[in-house]
Amino acid sequence: MTDPVVLFDEIKTAGGQRFGVATLNAPASLNSLSVFMVALLTPKLREWAADSGVVGVLLQATGEKSFCAGGDLRQLYQTLCECGPARNEYAERYFAQEYELDYLIHTFPKPFLCWGHGIVMGGGVGLVAGASHRVVTLQSRLAMPEISIGLYPDVGGSWFLRRMPGRVGLFLALTGANFNASDAIFCGQADIVVPHERKAQVIDAIAAGAWTGNAKADRAALSRILLKAGEGAEAPASKVREHFDEINALMAGDDLLDIANRLRALKSDDAWMQTAALTFMKGAPSSAALSFELWQRVHRMSLAEVFRLEYWASLGCCANKDFAEGIRALLIDKDRNPKWTPPSIEEITPAFIEDYLRARGQMAPELAGLV
Repeated sequence: MTDPVVLFDEIKTAGGQRFGVATLNAPASLNSLSVFMVALLTPKLREWAADSGVVGVLLQATGEKSFCAGGDLRQLYQTLCECGPARNEYAERYFAQEYELDYLIHTFPKPFLCWGHGIVMGGGVGLVAGASHRVVTLQSRLAMPEISIGLYPDVGGSWFLRRMPGRVGLFLALTGANFNASDAIFCGQADIVVPHERKAQVIDAIAAGAWTGNAKADRAALSRILLKAGEGAEAPASKVREHFDEINALMAGDDLLDIANRLRALKSDDAWMQTAALTFMKGAPSSAALSFELWQRVHRMSLAEVFRLEYWASLGCCANKDFAEGIRALLIDKDRNPKWTPPSIEEITPAFIEDYLRARGQMAPELAGLV
């Protein structure tokens, strides 16, 4: 018997209420988010949302290395190889159900605490983004690295990257740059830094807390617990804050080729900035173009509208070549030498991007009714 990929428990509180606890439990894969995890999480979260005896939820992960390193892409890769440009029913369910879960967290009616310790990338950022209380630790390392696998920052990334200060979100989308706990707070992707070793203190305080069942009051009570636990934490310096003006200058304007030429020409003494530029140059041109198009389109869209747009974009990635090629190069053959189609941004046409974003069949029922 193998252990379940998500463990469920509850914290009994002094007043007789409970806090639901969901633990991602696949440390060997750095808790990569699988369809099996999603299938367990969504109904349990709905159950807790409807249970008047449950006053909040904690989402955490097993192990010291990673909260969630992104989506589990191996099974998806197999279907990409089998289906090619034809309909991919596995991909339809994969993205629809993942985005349904992300949206559920964004709109959860009770305090929702996400403990984003260690590696938090891609689909892991999607889980953290919607929580009412987003904790990062001194060891947190976040990124939306999809440009390196021929995808784009999905899981609501088109929405939350667009809402970061200045043009930081576009920079993170195009470069896959990693960012630390202080960066996450500066960018609005986390709420507080709490040292990981104080997690037990937080859980004890939740158990001892006087919860009312009033979501607004309980969110305030949870915030006070986290503020106390985070007192005195010396967070690392923020690279994003340090380079904010330079990032805005690099990302300026409404022409992707102008931005690309600036990144190609960048010569920085800061290894973080130089690595970002190199990652962009090695990344999929189709991903850069799709990310930029989404950046331009979603500015006034609701979260629900963005998830529906991302659904078509993700199925477009599955139908085109670069996504499978990126997974192959990074995870399957591990040669890290993808052959992108087309090989340069200059060769991408508006029609090429429109094909990524067109409807392929019917909107997934999980997403059609989101408001």
